[in-house]
Amino acid sequence: MLPWKRVLGPLTALLLAAAAATVPTTAAHADSATTASASGWNDYGCKPSAAHPRPVVLVHGTFGNSIDNWLALAPYLTVRGYCVFSVDYGQLPGVPLFNGLGPIDKSAAQLSAFVDKVLAATGAAEADLVGHSQGGMMPRYYLKFLGGAAKVNALVGIAPDNHGTTLGGLTNLLPYFPGAEDLLSAATPGLADQITGSAFLAKLNAGGDTVPGVRYTVIATKYDEVATPWRTQYLSGSDVHNVLLQDLCPLDLSEHVAIGLFDRIAFHEVANSLDPAHATATTCASVFS
Repeated sequence: MLPWKRVLGPLTALLLAAAAATVPTTAAHADSATTASASGWNDYGCKPSAAHPRPVVLVHGTFGNSIDNWLALAPYLTVRGYCVFSVDYGQLPGVPLFNGLGPIDKSAAQLSAFVDKVLAATGAAEADLVGHSQGGMMPRYYLKFLGGAAKVNALVGIAPDNHGTTLGGLTNLLPYFPGAEDLLSAATPGLADQITGSAFLAKLNAGGDTVPGVRYTVIATKYDEVATPWRTQYLSGSDVHNVLLQDLCPLDLSEHVAIGLFDRIAFHEVANSLDPAHATATTCASVFS
């Protein structure tokens, strides 16, 4: 394990000043939320169809939030007839917009409550989960320890750090989230939990990666600079489908952020994983689908 406290410590003093500096972006985030609701995403009146009987819950990654992480994938799924919802989790006091920084076991409890809310609203017995980065790994705690396996049919992880990463990998995220570096401090347990060798990951992966009754898909890219080495994203166990993006399209150069935010080839494979009975081949041409 890297000495993460010594690396992040010098950033602690910047926390409050940076929080104030990022507050003006809240209005833009609110506008995005309005757009999402109007487009049928996060519509609690949505009732799943016979073709797509389970609601889809989107789980953002570290530094992400329930809107900005899904501005492309949520509409992609809603126009295909899915009831789509997105959760916020892992908030730290005084840190706006940048989520996924709190203790991951507590984040999993937030996901549990959100799934219950979605199931109650839609009347569905089970949900499907799609997560990016930490959002593809954290739900495994919910499935394994918080009773989620009885309420979830499938988990699709897009570049999930299932077996941890280095601190260097996590800090590679910072350029993609303006202001995030200033918000980092040594008191970010959500980052510490993701470092290879952490107590959280040891507990999560002890006794096997999966639980019975849930289908797992991992979509990885060999250009990932965050969840590294990329092969550690893969899961072992029954009913697991591990896929490398470049095996689907060798021309796809997406790295850790792009694969979750706007890669339609990855999105096509997500749709296949949600509805395997009607899956079609994912190729470079899927960018136009």
